[in-house]
Amino acid sequence: MRSTRYIWGAIGLTASISTIVFAVGFAYAANQIWFPKASGDLNIVTATPKKETMIESRSKLQIVALGDSLTAGTGDNTGKGYVGRVREKLEKETGKPVFVLNNLAIPGYKSDQLLQDLTLKKTQDALAQADIILLTIGGNDIFAGGEGLFSGENQTEFNPEAAEKRLGPALLQMDKILKAINQANPKATVLYVGLYHPFLDLDPKKEGSLIVQRWNNRVFELTNQYPQMVIVPTYDLFEQNLIKYLSSADHFHPNGDGYERIADRIVQILK
Repeated sequence: MRSTRYIWGAIGLTASISTIVFAVGFAYAANQIWFPKASGDLNIVTATPKKETMIESRSKLQIVALGDSLTAGTGDNTGKGYVGRVREKLEKETGKPVFVLNNLAIPGYKSDQLLQDLTLKKTQDALAQADIILLTIGGNDIFAGGEGLFSGENQTEFNPEAAEKRLGPALLQMDKILKAINQANPKATVLYVGLYHPFLDLDPKKEGSLIVQRWNNRVFELTNQYPQMVIVPTYDLFEQNLIKYLSSADHFHPNGDGYERIADRIVQILK
């Protein structure tokens, strides 16, 4: 009988110890689940501070524009063109003073003429002061004011061959232009306004559209070499609304509404 009591006593003690161990283990596990502690090897990831954009970092914004008649604003009765409209819109959007330091655009300019201007110290000095550089060029190279582009008895049949021949040489010049601008100011944001087809309504086969597309695609490749450069698409604006956005005076340049849409796109990109 005595040995039996010892056996049952040992069993009871073992059971009590097991119960205590189980309770302690359960409490520890529950504590780890409810109140987990970070491992000493865990790297806490902190958010990288957002880098200020060019517009955010400036107390004022300075624009320099150059190129051909589109940057000069030809066709706009108000005289603002897209450059003046960009200044107004950007000032309103940012609440900061925006200045057009220089508009060096000259109507009729072709790429070789602009490239020559970029060698001048006065042009380089102007570009060096810019936060934003606005540029149009290439339309006169390809379309040449309509020279050689039309055939037929009434000169109303679009002839793409003339524009096709001018494409390659102009693109070579364009490459040099972008390099020169980057050398003059590698920090400014450069926006090149892409070409549209001004004679689309006289080109039912849209053969000229393919030429314009090739130009814009190649310029996109060129600007893509520089992180601060971007091409502003305009072709779709005029393809859908040619008569609405094209000047009735010369059937080549944008009117006020056309320049307004171009300015909207530029400001949207800058934002």
